[in-house]
Amino acid sequence: MLRYPALVLNADYTPISVYPLSTWGFERTLRNHLKERITILETYDAVLRSPSFEYQPPSVIALKTYIKRPNRIAFNRVNIFLRDNFTCQYCQVKHTPNELTFDHVTPRARGGKTNYENIVACCIPCNTRKGSSMHMKPIREPVIPNARQLAKASPPKVNLHQSWVDYLYWSGVLDKEE
Repeated sequence: MLRYPALVLNADYTPISVYPLSTWGFERTLRNHLKERITILETYDAVLRSPSFEYQPPSVIALKTYIKRPNRIAFNRVNIFLRDNFTCQYCQVKHTPNELTFDHVTPRARGGKTNYENIVACCIPCNTRKGSSMHMKPIREPVIPNARQLAKASPPKVNLHQSWVDYLYWSGVLDKEE
């Protein structure tokens, strides 16, 4: 039963979150279905039965009430990696999240702040090579991202359930060749 995650779409049929992808587990999905808070768009090829209830677990759901996305993008590691497209801003090589760290363009030792305008994604070898110097410059100036930029970023590939692909494609998250 616990192996039936559901892709959660907002009331406008766009994913609430792209990375991490907005999904709910079996119990949360069932609870919201019983409270009539969701619309079931796709289901798994399974039927779960009890003496008084038959349930086909949904694979894609849409909320009936629109959840407004915040205007301000939270400052965190994942959003920095998304903004920089999981690419080291010094050597221009794309990496997995485990291979990336973040770097202060102007080191903290020299008065650099920890904010979007001074932090870039950086691979460990480049971060070690740069150290606390300022001789290496990032390919792009770091900026505060907006929600649209983050949604267009291409996070590392994950295995998606086939029923999710159309909804992610039409919302602009996936490219045609995926």
